[in-house]
Amino acid sequence: MALIALGLNHTTAPVEIRERLTFGPDIVVAALRSLTAMPGVSEGAILSTCNRTEVYCRAEPESLDSLQRWIGEFHGVEPGEVAPYLYLHRDQAAVRHLLRVACGLDSLVLGEPQILGQVKSAFQTACDAGSSGKILGRLFHHSFSTAKQVRTDTAIGDSPVSVAFAAVSLARQIFSDLSAQTALLIGAGETIDLAARHLHQHGIGRMIVANRTLSRAHELADQFDGYAIALTELPGHLAEADIVIASTASPLPILGKGTVESALKKRRHQPMFMVDIAVPRDIEPEVGSLADVYLYTVDDLEEVIQENRRSRQEAAEQALEIIDLQVDEFFAWLRSLDAVDLIADYRAHAESLRDEVLAKSQQLLDNGKPADEVLAFLANTLTNKLLHTPSVQLREAGSSGQRELLEAANTLFQLGRDKPAK
Repeated sequence: MALIALGLNHTTAPVEIRERLTFGPDIVVAALRSLTAMPGVSEGAILSTCNRTEVYCRAEPESLDSLQRWIGEFHGVEPGEVAPYLYLHRDQAAVRHLLRVACGLDSLVLGEPQILGQVKSAFQTACDAGSSGKILGRLFHHSFSTAKQVRTDTAIGDSPVSVAFAAVSLARQIFSDLSAQTALLIGAGETIDLAARHLHQHGIGRMIVANRTLSRAHELADQFDGYAIALTELPGHLAEADIVIASTASPLPILGKGTVESALKKRRHQPMFMVDIAVPRDIEPEVGSLADVYLYTVDDLEEVIQENRRSRQEAAEQALEIIDLQVDEFFAWLRSLDAVDLIADYRAHAESLRDEVLAKSQQLLDNGKPADEVLAFLANTLTNKLLHTPSVQLREAGSSGQRELLEAANTLFQLGRDKPAK
């Protein structure tokens, strides 16, 4: 059974494709159950973010075609539409891919730390759904420890770079003085939290936080002297915003073209800068056609991010060396499972012989045999039973010239003998 990483990301698929294949919180558990119900699939986890949709699983090789069809069919998308954008990694390549993802080396922003939290969340969801077993459990925990080592041993995370940071950097290029601007943040998750912090650090004049859960909006807005509103109040406050940054988990757009047009009229067509970080998108793409709106998606942030990518490249190369070592370590553990099973079987066999001889010895005691005779019987009989099969096999190996087996036995039993003669 192979380890599989199957998916697409910002480098292989445009946002129009990625948003159609997102596994939102409302469907991911059902998707995990569907995934692990497939013939030949024994464990599964799904990582779905604005920049990637990936399936990690243990599967029989003959299940790979079905897996590639499933990722589209689950969303009602024809497999032929999805296939050109998919990548598939097996075994060592799959492990290396997950470690690179967890360390932020496969992110739009090289080395960004938010992805590790998303990987942990994906694993927790798989655990809650009962779709993660021993192998994936060990793999994901190995990715967490590797990411921690990379953060500790390299400079990959020295500067505060993220998609949220890139969005605020772009806003600063458009508005040289943020102190005179009002920012409207839609959502209250980690990305919006980061955007709020960066805006606050750069002296944003006023901040409005809109969220489906008003209490969470208040919690975030209060940290930065902001104003909290519910999503239903957006039309009434949109005209106040010079900067709009949106990142929610909504399956449908939050802002449509009509709502934005109305806000522009109230603003007397003062320009609005809008960044839609969400996948699926929170802002209808048609909004970008409005004359006084500058709309950017996560894909448009690539240029802003390139400068930061170059500064982190050396640290990334060091991180890749760590990852290569950790891939080897994981597969050493995986190979050791064969020995663990063999040891368990051997112990079970020895314990069965022990119980058999012990029962006969107890019977001899019950029949009045002297204890010293019974002890001698137990010791001799158990020794003979334990040594019989190995002795027969070694004798046959000697007579048939199986030198490698004799050398292995010498090592296994630590007898310290010279190597058998050729």
